[in-house]
Amino acid sequence: MDSTVPSPAGSSSSRQIGSVLLLAGRVVLGGIFIYAAYTKLRHPWMLFAMSVNSYRVLPDWGVTLLAHWLPWLELALGALLILGIGLRFVATAASALLAGFFLVMLRSYSQGLGIDCGCFGFGERLGPRTLLRDGALVAFSLFIMAGAFLKRRARA
Repeated sequence: MDSTVPSPAGSSSSRQIGSVLLLAGRVVLGGIFIYAAYTKLRHPWMLFAMSVNSYRVLPDWGVTLLAHWLPWLELALGALLILGIGLRFVATAASALLAGFFLVMLRSYSQGLGIDCGCFGFGERLGPRTLLRDGALVAFSLFIMAGAFLKRRARA
């Protein structure tokens, strides 16, 4: 008598589809992070620092630190997402970063600050459209993060 339990029909193809979706998602999210970094790095850092400062949440030294290092962090996260290196950690960091941005944006918008978003360069006003886009990015990154953890779990 055969004691092996057959796997559900399509489970292999479901895993393949999941892997393809995870790959596509992390490449798209990585590309978005790289583009965001590029839009900040192509201009003097002080322009981005003015956008950061307009949110009124950091002291001057924090604004300077963030304006110098955030674009490089975005670039690194984007590259690591595309390459799939340390995916669970990187996807978690990307989700936390996007969620933090989104919360600060929500706070600023609710306070009626008519400021520049600073998300993808300069000249984009913080408003319902930017909030909708960035909220969708948070949700998207959370799905990528969940997919990375589920993929790891399936391998174990």
